[in-house]
Amino acid sequence: MHDAALAALSLFATVAIYYANKRLHARFPHLLLMPMLATPLLLLALVLLASIPYATYYTDTHWLSWLLGPCTIAFALPMHDHRTMIRKHWLSIMVGVCAAGVTSIVSSVWLAQWMGLSTVLQKGLAVRSVSTPFAVEAVRTLGGPADLATLFVLVTGVFGMLVGEFVLALLPMVRSRMAQGAIFGGAAHGGGTAKARQLGEMQGVVASLVMMIAGLLNVLAAPLIRQIFF
Repeated sequence: MHDAALAALSLFATVAIYYANKRLHARFPHLLLMPMLATPLLLLALVLLASIPYATYYTDTHWLSWLLGPCTIAFALPMHDHRTMIRKHWLSIMVGVCAAGVTSIVSSVWLAQWMGLSTVLQKGLAVRSVSTPFAVEAVRTLGGPADLATLFVLVTGVFGMLVGEFVLALLPMVRSRMAQGAIFGGAAHGGGTAKARQLGEMQGVVASLVMMIAGLLNVLAAPLIRQIFF
């Protein structure tokens, strides 16, 4: 089959599988059926079985990744509705974001170095806790591969969605809705924010805010991170 036809088929399959997966998960809300987890696995199996080169698959599907930027900005809408709360607690939120960002970057890079992982993997892991648009920009400054960073971001988001509530159950002192939202947004970016919105509107708003501030700070701090670690 011609590459152009394969690329068009890849786009159709991606959208169709995601739509079907989303409807299935709405009917059977099992963790393993989450679109963020099941859809990539199904697409990977399809690409391997059909022997579709990644470059061909990416030809017509790359604009779907571009949509992550506008989607991330759209999180600002509920934040506008809660601007009074944000102005009241801005200092606590900023301190939490900075603490979460430093902990994520330092622990990821040091653990990767301790395990003897390559520098390329270390750079990808350094930006794993921010949403994809920010991670891609930050990893470019670090000199790492965007595709690898995207993979680590996806895994981090899925893992955060899966274990987030369990971790909160182990931390009975974390009762504040703001703290719960900040934990999800700071540790698991978009996936964590989606999970936080299931817990409550306040959790979702704080998670959105923390996710965006953390992403912006990672991009701005990328030159410093590269100088310190790489």
